[in-house]
Amino acid sequence: MMKRAAVITALIVGFALVFAGPAAAHDVDFMSIATGGTGGVYYPVGGGMAELINEHTDIDATSEVTGASVENVRFIQDLETEWGLAQNDITYYAKYGEEMFEEDSMEDLRGIAMMYPETIQILTLEGSGVESVSDFEGKDVAVGAPGSGTEANARQIIEAHDLTYDDMTVDYLSFVEAVDALRDGHVDAAFVTAGTPTGSVVDLAATHDPKIVEVEDEAMEVLMEEYPYYIDITVPGGTYEGIEEDADTVAVLAMIITNSELPEEFIYETTAAVFDNYEYLGEIHERGAEVTLETALDGMPIELHEGARSYYEDQGIDVDEYVN
Repeated sequence: MMKRAAVITALIVGFALVFAGPAAAHDVDFMSIATGGTGGVYYPVGGGMAELINEHTDIDATSEVTGASVENVRFIQDLETEWGLAQNDITYYAKYGEEMFEEDSMEDLRGIAMMYPETIQILTLEGSGVESVSDFEGKDVAVGAPGSGTEANARQIIEAHDLTYDDMTVDYLSFVEAVDALRDGHVDAAFVTAGTPTGSVVDLAATHDPKIVEVEDEAMEVLMEEYPYYIDITVPGGTYEGIEEDADTVAVLAMIITNSELPEEFIYETTAAVFDNYEYLGEIHERGAEVTLETALDGMPIELHEGARSYYEDQGIDVDEYVN
């Protein structure tokens, strides 16, 4: 009888291990951070975060190359990765079922921190005949990969200038592909949404004469009134070789996201590892210097994970001033 009871107990324990759910599965000492392409800013900054977590915790952290924001929110929702980097507008769309997520809301998304502005850089080359977005009529324009954050930005900016995709030839290319197409003369202009300086644009400026097309003042007002995620921003002259003039455009914000089902202690520990040592990220990339504890909640578009909330409260931050 005792032997039979032991067998039943073993079976119950076995089923519990298999079906305990995501939280139990993430009690292991491993995590991945979904970043972006190697030509952007997510990849080096996410790699720096993984280094900090490895150094200051017992967790084995790695950073992964991905398709960036849209792919990352899906990875997080499906618990295929523990942290993800994403645009704040894309995170909001995913959480509340808007734009490319109209039939696919992701209710388990939670915020960890805000990072830095992701500038919408509208690129062309000297001699292209493109001086403003209004000149896109009849041109070949790379607007981002299908369903990407960059594509949403491009469409909204083009419409704010009283144009539509029907007025131009649209190429759906990732921003690395878009820069290559611009270099090779296959497109007249390209949208790149990324922290500056962006690696692929630095490479372009080393061999060609790019320029940044400004967002016109009236269009900027329309954008910021209709889409609360945009901020106005200036790309300073000298950010890229050969571009000496300041360029006025708009930006969204990069952020760190996770899944609500991950354990509070796990998120607290990993958040602390990064934000107790955030100065290191400035050594990894210029944009990493804008990741600070003081600005970690500015513009947070969704609910915080409880582990992150606990960390900030322990730092003396009144979380409710920033997050509902």
